[in-house]
Amino acid sequence: MRPRPPIRGRGIFSGTGLIITALAATLVALVYPIWSYEEQPGTGADVLNAQTVATQYGPLSELDRDFVTKVRLAGLWELPAGQQAQQKGTTEAVRTAGRHLVEGHAFLDERVRTVAAQLGLPLPNEPNDQQKGWLEELNAARGTEFDRKFANIARLAHGRVFSVVAQVRAGTRNALVRELADDANTTVLDHITVLEATGYVDFDALARELASTGTATPATSPSPPWSVADPGQIVPVTPSPYPTYTLPPAATAPPPTRSGS
Repeated sequence: MRPRPPIRGRGIFSGTGLIITALAATLVALVYPIWSYEEQPGTGADVLNAQTVATQYGPLSELDRDFVTKVRLAGLWELPAGQQAQQKGTTEAVRTAGRHLVEGHAFLDERVRTVAAQLGLPLPNEPNDQQKGWLEELNAARGTEFDRKFANIARLAHGRVFSVVAQVRAGTRNALVRELADDANTTVLDHITVLEATGYVDFDALARELASTGTATPATSPSPPWSVADPGQIVPVTPSPYPTYTLPPAATAPPPTRSGS
């Protein structure tokens, strides 16, 4: 029996099938991650909605709660730091900056405790570990060393929180948090201004520090279990009067420290 001649079309069809299969596999590999990402519960708006609770004053997000906590924490260390500056500062500009920190955070602390009570949020009663470390540095410093440390530590802390205030004010849906962010923005900007007026702020070191650390890590904030199940009627909020402060006179830069002194 003579052997059958090979069917030439079979090899062509087999090669074409392999190419089509490979192309289909590539398409699936490209499209599947997109489908998977879109279906993940922890992305985009899903995260916002999952961590947001209903209140009478509008939705309260995790960022909102973290912001309220940060405002309270700021007052817990900046009030005593400002008091130290009033007592230990060697220049009028440093003592004036201390007075602004005391007045500003006394105002903000009253505001944040009122807001937290209305929203049912717990608040910390002592500074965090980093803030305690700053206070220890200031406690140990004397003379112009204190002036320099006070101006630069406080200016760095205010620079970090300034971006958080802007983010919250731009995106919050809660009326109480919005008003608190307005007050915090006014106070923080005032404090940045008076700290810079001391003449002791090292802007190069400040820029390097802010660039290296990036966004500050969130403070410990309460989770949704305490949320209000039925917010009821939405309550409008009357804007609080902005705090007013008298800025200190422009200060001349302190004389540069001699090397070896």
